[in-house]
Amino acid sequence: MINRRCFLALLAASRVRAAEFPSRPAKVVKLFRSPDGHPNGLETTSEGFWIGEQVTDRAHLVDWNGKLLHSIETESSNTSGIAFGEGAVWMAANGPAVGRPPRATDAKTGEVVKADPHNGKTVARYPVPGGGGVHGLEFAEGTLWLTSLQIRKLSQVNPKDFHVIHQIPVHLDRAHGLAWDPPGIWVMHSTDRVIHKLDSTDGRILEQITLSKDDPDPHGMCMYKGHLYYTDAGIAPGGMSNGSPSAGFVCRID
Repeated sequence: MINRRCFLALLAASRVRAAEFPSRPAKVVKLFRSPDGHPNGLETTSEGFWIGEQVTDRAHLVDWNGKLLHSIETESSNTSGIAFGEGAVWMAANGPAVGRPPRATDAKTGEVVKADPHNGKTVARYPVPGGGGVHGLEFAEGTLWLTSLQIRKLSQVNPKDFHVIHQIPVHLDRAHGLAWDPPGIWVMHSTDRVIHKLDSTDGRILEQITLSKDDPDPHGMCMYKGHLYYTDAGIAPGGMSNGSPSAGFVCRID
């Protein structure tokens, strides 16, 4: 059992660490619902957003107002993240499917599926560094970042052969959506409803944004023109409905 002196020391240390970086509450604006209603991956391109749907495992390209431009069927499963780069759509297949019948191509554990953005055909499949599940993906400066949930790190990999270039620790559980913002990378912690901007070299927290309990439930995330955007997939851990009135929405943080 921890004694009072140790408890006070830990409390003081946590306050010092919290004071080392700025923190602010989020101001969230709901924009539009995704085409299939379970958006769990979000990415920006010059045309608009790529949305990864958790139940159908489709990838949709929509414009900035949510108008559907293009869709592909993918071999992802329980999709929990999406990225676009090197001429491909990258899907975080976080294990077996949720909310639909299983398919032979469904992942048994976390995998990253590289898909052709024109027809959805699988180009390659890669295991998650460290094993286990994967929630977030982000393509940045010719490399791919992903959440290695089992080892509680972000992994930066070479997209050509998926070898690990670099890893940094995260500070909370259930790391989800990612957004590149050099010299840092934003990471959404869905359970804690906290977004950390981490130094991409060592994982040090540079900034923090907090979501309230009344804000849409956070899942996928991206950044465009200085604003963070995120999605409410409407699904809680275990595949159950999260009961959120904002389920299916793409949101912006102002």
